[in-house]
Amino acid sequence: MKLKILNLLSDERMGGVKTSLNSLANSHLQEKFEFAIAPFNRVKASIKNLKPDIIIVHDACSWRILPNLLMLKLLKGKAKLIIQDHHYSEAFERLKVPNLQRFRLMLRLSHWCCDRLLLVSFAQSEWMAKYQLVRRKKVTVIQQSLNCDRFLSLRPKARGNLPVFAAYGRFNEQKGFDILLQAIQLIPHVNFRLLIAGYGEDETSLQQLAQGLAQIQFVGKVDDVPAFLEQSDVVIIPSRWEPWGNVCLEAKAAHKPVIVSAVDGLIEQVRGIGCGICVLPNDPQILAQAIAQFCQEVNAESLSSWGKEARESVRNAWEEHLNAWEDLLCQLLAK
Repeated sequence: MKLKILNLLSDERMGGVKTSLNSLANSHLQEKFEFAIAPFNRVKASIKNLKPDIIIVHDACSWRILPNLLMLKLLKGKAKLIIQDHHYSEAFERLKVPNLQRFRLMLRLSHWCCDRLLLVSFAQSEWMAKYQLVRRKKVTVIQQSLNCDRFLSLRPKARGNLPVFAAYGRFNEQKGFDILLQAIQLIPHVNFRLLIAGYGEDETSLQQLAQGLAQIQFVGKVDDVPAFLEQSDVVIIPSRWEPWGNVCLEAKAAHKPVIVSAVDGLIEQVRGIGCGICVLPNDPQILAQAIAQFCQEVNAESLSSWGKEARESVRNAWEEHLNAWEDLLCQLLAK
C-alpha cells in the first residue's frame, strides 16, 4: 500500500510551487507515495477521506492561518506535519514587513505547530537561524527543483549580431520588471532585443513604462517556456526578493547565462558558478550597466562557456531533489 502525502495549497497564483508539486507527483516517487493536493479550507474533509501519513502545508504562514495550523496540529493524529516555506526570506522581511517583532512572533508560533520546517534555499535557513525563528532540529533544506529535461535538451544558441535578452514571470512587485524597464530607459544607445513574457496585476503599468522603448517586446503568457528561452542569449531575473527562483534554474538548464539580483536564493544559484552576473537589487543603474556589458564586452565564446557552466551546475538537480524528498519522507515516517 502506498504511503499518502496530502499537500495543502490554497493560493492558485503559486504557479512555480504547483509546477514543482506536479513534477514531484509524476516522478518515480509515485511508486511509493500517493500525492494529493487540496485547499486549506477543505482540510478536515481531506484528512478524513485520505487518512494521510504526511501533511504538507504550502500556504504562507500568517496570523490568518495560524488558527488552522493549531487545529491541524490537533487533527493530524499520527500523521507528520510539514510546513514548506516558499514565501519568506531576508529580502522580503526587509522590504515588506513594517513590524518585525510581530512578524517574527507569528513565524515562531507557526513553526511550533509543525514536525518539520522544509525550506527551499540555504539563504532561508541562514536568515531563520540568525533570528531564531525555528528550532534548528526541525529544519530541512531541499533546494527547489523541477523536471528540466526539456530545458536540458535545448541546443545551445549561436549568438547573432543583435543580443537577445529574456525575462519572464508574474508581473508584480516581487519580480521587479519595473526595475528592468527603468534600466532599459538608461541605455537607449545600446542595441539589443528584450522579450518579456508573463502576466499579472502590474501588466498595465509595465506596458506604460515601456512606451517608446523599441527594444522591448511583450509576448504575453507563455505555456512553452523552453521554446521561449530558446530564442534568447541571456535571461534577466531582476527580483526584489526570491526565496529560491525556479526561473534561474530553468534558464541555467536551458544553457543560458543569467543576470540576477543579489538576493536570497538567487545568490546561491550563481555563487561559485561562472554562469553570469549578480547585481545589486532594486538598482536600475547597476542593472543597465550589466546589460550594456553583455552587449558590448561579452563575446560569443564567453556566452557559450557561461551557458555550458550553467547547464552542468543543474544537470543532476532534479534527481538530487527527488532523492532528498524520499529521504525526508522516509525519515519522518520511520519516526
